Amino acid sequence: MRVAVLIVSDTRTPDTDTSGQYLLAELRALGHQVTSYRIVKDDAVEIRAALVAFVREATIVISSGGTGITGRDVTIPVVESLITKPIPGFGELFRMLSYEQVGGAAMLSRAVAGLCRGAVIFALPGSLNAVTTAWEGLLKSELSHLAFEVTRHGQPGVTDLGGASLSGANVGGGRPAGNTGLSGTATSSKPAAPKAPELGRHKPGGGTGA
Repeated sequence: MRVAVLIVSDTRTPDTDTSGQYLLAELRALGHQVTSYRIVKDDAVEIRAALVAFVREATIVISSGGTGITGRDVTIPVVESLITKPIPGFGELFRMLSYEQVGGAAMLSRAVAGLCRGAVIFALPGSLNAVTTAWEGLLKSELSHLAFEVTRHGQPGVTDLGGASLSGANVGGGRPAGNTGLSGTATSSKPAAPKAPELGRHKPGGGTGA
């Protein structure tokens, strides 16, 4: 199966991206084809551009990061603007699993999933604990089934994914995308604003990030 991985972070690099490297290793171990792996800033324009490209080449798109409640967390409104058919059960089950680990703090997670242009997008929190919870508890055993369900009847595309692929890209705010290096991490002359740590990133014994 063709899978693309997007990491949303102002600070991570391929060397420090533990969540992304975990997903890449798990996907490849199961024989899935990773079509793209990219790190972008917490910026709506960059996130949307990456997702629009990914849904054209992959059946499954997994993003990690930017799902919390701070001003810099803009992944969810971008993903929701692209989704044509939500999969609410994913977020519900993820928060249930999170509650078992971190209690009421799980309510701060805004993880979502849905269909977009014949692909399924999953937006996960950024912490390794959260990504592991989602992968082991939900995604690992269901990706192939999801891909089958999506492709057997086909799904409607998104009207603004054509030539004007960035239309509506300012959902959630953001600045114009900067230059992109080899790691896929866009650069900008403006320093990134401080961002609060994601939920569960420093919780002992597991937990979920926002």
